[in-house]
Amino acid sequence: MRVIVGAMRISIDLERIGDFAKNIANRMAVIKDDSHPRGLMKRLEDMADLAIAQIENVLDSYAQLDAAKAISVWNRDKEIDGMYTSLFREALTYMMEDAHSITFCTHLLFCAKNIERIGDHTTNIAEMIYFVVRGSPLKGARPKGDTSATVVAAPSG
Repeated sequence: MRVIVGAMRISIDLERIGDFAKNIANRMAVIKDDSHPRGLMKRLEDMADLAIAQIENVLDSYAQLDAAKAISVWNRDKEIDGMYTSLFREALTYMMEDAHSITFCTHLLFCAKNIERIGDHTTNIAEMIYFVVRGSPLKGARPKGDTSATVVAAPSG
């Protein structure tokens, strides 16, 4: 029964990951030219690479019913969260310094938030794999590294 319920819940998370990926693709089509800050784009790419690696690892964990690998994925979500917070801070700085960057940075932040949410859904899958394999939920608080809600913009001038 755990296997069936797990597969159903995992499929829902995979569907949401697909929705986020589609949203990212749509926004990237808007901001695809090379006139934007390369550093921000590189950080977004690095964040996406980590999320893709996490998806690959969690799917391998599922295929192998490997609870230890699932825990490894679960523990690494805070890295994606931390990358998001860092990118959020940097994009705010760009927007405050150059009003022309606001549209680009807004799209970029939506992409970054979608990647951060992909990481959260990957973590959900890891938790479900652990439950399927071990028969009990993971104990302890979920690792979080997203502190963007507490970021305060410095006054300009």
